[in-house]
Amino acid sequence: MNKHYKLAILPGDGTGPEVVNEGLKVLAAAADKFAFTTETETFDWGGDRYLETGNVLPDEAADILRKFDAVYLGAIGHPKVKPGILEKGILLKLRFELDQYINLRPVKLYPGVETPLAGKTPEDIDYVVVRENTGGIYTGIGGISMQGTPDEVAIQSMVYNRKQVERCLRYAFEYTSKRHHNAPWKGLSQEDIAAGKTGQLTLCGKTNVLTYVFDLWERTFYEVAKDYPDVKTDYCHVDATCMWMVKNPEWFDVIVTCNMFGDIITDLGAMTQGGMGIAAGGNINPSGVSMFEPIGGSAPKYTGRGVINPLAAISAAAMMLEFLGETQAANAIEKSVAFVTGKKLKSMAAGKMGYSTSEVGDLVVENL
Repeated sequence: MNKHYKLAILPGDGTGPEVVNEGLKVLAAAADKFAFTTETETFDWGGDRYLETGNVLPDEAADILRKFDAVYLGAIGHPKVKPGILEKGILLKLRFELDQYINLRPVKLYPGVETPLAGKTPEDIDYVVVRENTGGIYTGIGGISMQGTPDEVAIQSMVYNRKQVERCLRYAFEYTSKRHHNAPWKGLSQEDIAAGKTGQLTLCGKTNVLTYVFDLWERTFYEVAKDYPDVKTDYCHVDATCMWMVKNPEWFDVIVTCNMFGDIITDLGAMTQGGMGIAAGGNINPSGVSMFEPIGGSAPKYTGRGVINPLAAISAAAMMLEFLGETQAANAIEKSVAFVTGKKLKSMAAGKMGYSTSEVGDLVVENL
């Protein structure tokens, strides 16, 4: 019996609806080719709705989304809405209420895409960052006293409990193990391969300064590692991680880190893979509803012009299918995206691709 998936669509702001349309076009083609079906419902949660009603989200938003198998998001960000209102009121609120405790960010350089890293090729830039997504400094624990005076004090604390840390690390170990179930990661030594290792998981932290929080992360990391003997472990301070992401990205396979560090290094990674316009991500609840999105933002200046690059949104759709278990379809979309970047597009930049937004979507469909 063919599988059927209910998808919540949040096109969002700016060019979000345009790129989502192309992602849905590719999803429909993949569904036809790989024998599954989808049912979609679209929600107008975004800047225009906020300006009309004064409400960012309906109170029952999370309960509504729990009825779906996954959420497909276009972009959040409106030029007429103060920064932070929509981002915190929609993105962070849904991540927390749906307990999407993993942010998954592949850093993959596709063929034909320029990278600012001299001499690096798609063979060198192909790793994944697993970011803890609902804890740490982003929970807003803290406050301000004596505001507006010379003695003003502002505190925002990085807080983690063992459960939050361990579930993130276990997801990362599982992901690393499954990422190489057919063949070991290319970066392993012959000794590692002989010892049965298939992949490498690097903990990115700051144990020399954030001694309380990252003592918890590091201890838990090596305790959990005992359950995954096929995964090689490594540790790297966050500042060193940034250096090696630029100098030797081929050293990384999967990186796991806290919320704040993950937020920073994933954007660095996106630039090395060709820019925010080609990067996709997922907000994952492994046992619940997850949300998938392009990373590049709403790009309001390009709205309605048909020139925005939809490949990040299409890649996010592929990530969604991977999460839903449609691995063949996800792999086919990724291969088609790689063909289009390598053989068709003149540039990844809006208006310089050599094709319109919808034509790029058509190219991915034609090459599935």
